[in-house]
Amino acid sequence: MGFRKRKIAAKTAAELGAMEAAGRIVGLALNAVKAAARPGVSTLELDEVAESVIREHGATPTFKGYQGFPASICASVNEVVVHGIPHADTVLADGDLVSIDCGATLDGWVGDSALSFGVGALAPEVDALNRATEWVLHEGLKAMVPGNRLTDVSHALEQATYRAEERFGVTLGILDGYGGHGIGRTMHEDPFLANEGKPHRGPVIQDGSVLAIEPMLILGGEFDSRVLADDWTVVTADGSPAAHWEHTVAATAQGPRILTPREANSPRA
Repeated sequence: MGFRKRKIAAKTAAELGAMEAAGRIVGLALNAVKAAARPGVSTLELDEVAESVIREHGATPTFKGYQGFPASICASVNEVVVHGIPHADTVLADGDLVSIDCGATLDGWVGDSALSFGVGALAPEVDALNRATEWVLHEGLKAMVPGNRLTDVSHALEQATYRAEERFGVTLGILDGYGGHGIGRTMHEDPFLANEGKPHRGPVIQDGSVLAIEPMLILGGEFDSRVLADDWTVVTADGSPAAHWEHTVAATAQGPRILTPREANSPRA
């Protein structure tokens, strides 16, 4: 099949419903983790909260054991951007910026979502970073519509990042080399979704195509990172704080459909 004819695989209506069922459990787990996070609580305790919620709802933690990852969530604090391993020695303090990434598998379908929040009050510029990253996610996912191409989403995320700098009064860096992905019966499916790039390239988004969309932004314009000796934890090169927001999103004829809603009573929150 020629490059111009490639398409991102589409899920049926029933499959999207099954993915949303998994995604709602992820949302419940994230809400529970956020509610439990306070000074003196370890990230390992947060992991236990998430795993309990996931299993209580009949799902399994997608992350646990994935390529050897030891936990049910990624818990990334301050300069840790993504893939932080929960640990009893990582204890939250007032003013910390915490990013939680979580996945749940239900009936063979995966939901994947992330949010960032402050423990107590964040410093104003860190709060602006976090609000900006959430805004970029919601602006970027607007490009998740049938007929667009993969990099239309990438471009929308990049352009939203530039607008967010003006809107929130901060300098932002897009974490280099990391991004979103296809998702369905496994957590990582083709294609890889960059968080920046030129538009109108890559496979076509169909009605029913699903991507995990996840901007990762660094305060101050830094974009370089390094991976710690555990081979998982990604930290900013200069120690700047970072935020991470993610939703699993389907393209539909009615517009983007968030499959990982966190609001209890809204079908497409």
